[in-house]
Amino acid sequence: MGALHAGHWALIERARAECDIVVVSIFVNPLQFGPAEDLDRYPATLDADLAGCEQRGADLVFCPSVSEMYGDRTRFKTRVHVEKLSNCLCGRSRTNHFDGVCTVVAKLFGIVGPDRAFFGEKDYQQLMIVREMVADLSIPVEIVPCATCREADGLAISSRNQFLSAEQREAATSIHASLAGAVESVKAGHTDAANLVQNIRHQIETSGADRIDYVEIVDAITLDSLARIDRPARICVAAFYGETRLIDNVAVDAPAPAR
Repeated sequence: MGALHAGHWALIERARAECDIVVVSIFVNPLQFGPAEDLDRYPATLDADLAGCEQRGADLVFCPSVSEMYGDRTRFKTRVHVEKLSNCLCGRSRTNHFDGVCTVVAKLFGIVGPDRAFFGEKDYQQLMIVREMVADLSIPVEIVPCATCREADGLAISSRNQFLSAEQREAATSIHASLAGAVESVKAGHTDAANLVQNIRHQIETSGADRIDYVEIVDAITLDSLARIDRPARICVAAFYGETRLIDNVAVDAPAPAR
């Protein structure tokens, strides 16, 4: 959606290394913002975005207007909805968000016609929903997951990080620190999800988050909540620092049995 950063550059660079032609889409999609969300203040840095795309070898940049994508929005009636996967995690508090994501991604795929599409794992729920959508609708594109890019202190890189004050920025490092600690706990044999979640919440709350939207441990494929880590899973977090909502997640698997 623009305000491109190191995470986006990594996607472009990987696509450049693996594909003959690289197309970047830049579009702040109004369909995926709720009435009380930050559409009006979402950062716009198009000149810098275009320069960065050129530097990293993008062949084409598609940056349509809202009217080009949706025409008269009062007459635009179509929404793409993926059941179940859209209703958990971020979907509980961001009603219709993923319908907006799927609708615009389906349109972009239809317009551009890519063979492969590169998505970051930071938005893990989005990644899994888009993967389900292309499978269900027989859209001939391979969804390629790419690892989350982080600052040196572990904070997941996000366009919204620029809204954080210095104090909030420091406090937000507790998200990844708590997730990394949970991974180590699982490796040590602690697999009870409720205890892991409690520890993560405590660390984030005491470090200065204003509000936690959720901390949840889910099946890595179905996104179903888990009571115990006995299969590949994701530990997912969404927390507010002031009005800025940050998300993050890590992969975790059941510990190997003792020999």
